[in-house]
Amino acid sequence: MALIGFARVSTQAQDLELQVKALTDAGCIKIFQGKHSGKADSNKEALDKLKAYIREGDTVVVTKLDRLGRSLSQVLVTLDDFQSQGVGFKCLDQNIDTTEHNDPMAKAMIQLLGMFAELERNFIVSRTQEGRKATGRLGGRPPKLTAEQKSAIRHAFASGKSKAELSRQYGVSRLTIKRTVEAPDEKSA
Repeated sequence: MALIGFARVSTQAQDLELQVKALTDAGCIKIFQGKHSGKADSNKEALDKLKAYIREGDTVVVTKLDRLGRSLSQVLVTLDDFQSQGVGFKCLDQNIDTTEHNDPMAKAMIQLLGMFAELERNFIVSRTQEGRKATGRLGGRPPKLTAEQKSAIRHAFASGKSKAELSRQYGVSRLTIKRTVEAPDEKSA
């Protein structure tokens, strides 16, 4: 009958300290930690280590429900695994405790909170994508050459200038020049 904590953050840059302190204060004797994306395989590995460690009668404690995963289905599968092993579950921030009253209302509350966590994640992803579209920053490296430079390179190459000369002139690799001269003209596309 032990309290086992699970702390997770979504990126390597985030800090686990507050979660670990809250879990320690709640009486957890062991705390599994992970700095992983909710979709990463490594998060599954951290959960698998937790599941392998817990025994019937233990209680898994998290600070927030979404620490178990970012999708509702992932959270529900994990909670079903706990229940089938005879393991209780406590969520500190949302005041969920399946150890004292494992009734249908507690399970419905877990599903609702998980659904809202997944909805929030989808909103964040959507807003991020909209912001990228609005700023024109769709990700990846910016092109080294403008459309006008590419057109000038094609013209100079057709006039007999070598790829090496053009590479030095524009400060790009010969491969970039090769790709530019072999690509169709962007204005005609």
